[in-house]
Amino acid sequence: MITPNNILYHELICLPTKVVDSRIKSLVGLKGKVVMETKNMLYVDDGTKVRAVPKKVSVFEFILPSGHSIKLSGISIIGRPESRLSKMR
Repeated sequence: MITPNNILYHELICLPTKVVDSRIKSLVGLKGKVVMETKNMLYVDDGTKVRAVPKKVSVFEFILPSGHSIKLSGISIIGRPESRLSKMR
């Protein structure tokens, strides 16, 4: 179960997200579901197209399946997803 305490060690794909801050101002306010993740980018489907959002310069708000929301600096999730997931082991 994904919680605010262990989200860094879970898969982010399919989670609803919102870009709450970014140095790329056109991305601020972008809402949608994470459809893909790479080392440095999250790809968010906003319902009309998939937008690439750089992790390093953005802050995200994720809505967890439990309904809780959590804000994460993109810097905290930089890295290959599979490497981030294996850190907890």
